[in-house]
Amino acid sequence: MNLFERQLTLWVGLCILAGIALGKIAPDLARTLDGMAIHVNGAPVVSIPIAICLFFMMYPIMVKIDFGEVVKAGRNPKPVLLTLIVNWCVKPFTMLGIATLFLGVFFKDLLPGTEIVKDGSEVELYRSYIAGAILLGIAPCTAMVLVWSHLAKGNQGHTLVMVAVNSLTMLFLYGLLGGWLLGVNKMPVPWEALLLSVGIYVALPLAAGYFSRKWIMKAKGPDWFQEKFLHFLTPVSISALLATLVLLFSFKGETILANPLTILWIAIPLTIQTILIFAITYVAAKWMNFSYEDAAPSAMIGASNHFEVAIATAVLLFGLGSGAALATVVGVLIEVPLMLMLVRYCQRTKGWFHA
Repeated sequence: MNLFERQLTLWVGLCILAGIALGKIAPDLARTLDGMAIHVNGAPVVSIPIAICLFFMMYPIMVKIDFGEVVKAGRNPKPVLLTLIVNWCVKPFTMLGIATLFLGVFFKDLLPGTEIVKDGSEVELYRSYIAGAILLGIAPCTAMVLVWSHLAKGNQGHTLVMVAVNSLTMLFLYGLLGGWLLGVNKMPVPWEALLLSVGIYVALPLAAGYFSRKWIMKAKGPDWFQEKFLHFLTPVSISALLATLVLLFSFKGETILANPLTILWIAIPLTIQTILIFAITYVAAKWMNFSYEDAAPSAMIGASNHFEVAIATAVLLFGLGSGAALATVVGVLIEVPLMLMLVRYCQRTKGWFHA
């Protein structure tokens, strides 16, 4: 890792502060940018400025992928099976248990009050925060994990296969599992939000990376591609990540500043959940004799969350100002620093795995 990448946690912290300051100093600009969104059923689902930043974050990673390696990766199903089991049979239930224990028992008296959600019903705030945590817990990461895998020097072919499988699985299980865990008879499944999210955050940069790689290889040759083009792209992905954080926190900074202690109480169980799921998967990968290049992304795809889908679903179901929506925003706040910490942990423990 170069100096810029080694100090990424510092830059992330500065960008979070810069985003919150931007939202405070220039609220009209933040609201204007936040209003530039693709709407589904009257709710903003895909922020256009963030989608642009995410494209430039994902494209440099996608263009490096050799799809011949992806085909080879698909012949080894064990990492994919492990992530499916952890993401859909373990993670949702540990999230429910941890969120209920902390927000519904330990911190219940610190989270008083009720709110009226979109359907007109009145719910206790702590239950709304648990609902937001659940929506995060059933949304495994399908975009940012490519960045974490890239930084950890994981197998990008396997990562892409796992992203594709989990994206498809989300389409079928997200609404069903979410409805069951939220304890309602029927939960509206945000199909449009899910499809738009997968299409914009994964499929679009994937297609652009595949076709541009093919064209550049043919026109300029592999040496120019490796030595010139990729060298130029190296800082683009991380720069786009930092720009995304500035935008996200300029949109949500006011909410965070208005609820500092609530943010802390919600962040504690989400942090415990992230570390627990990472540990379960990483240890299982070691026990199953994975290589490090397969173990690192396997653990990270479960530890991280698809916060874009979680936020969109919370807004669709409970409203923009709901406790559930706030809990999903806290997921954004803690994810990047936590995942950078886990990336470094993976790098330091690479020797645990066979070559």
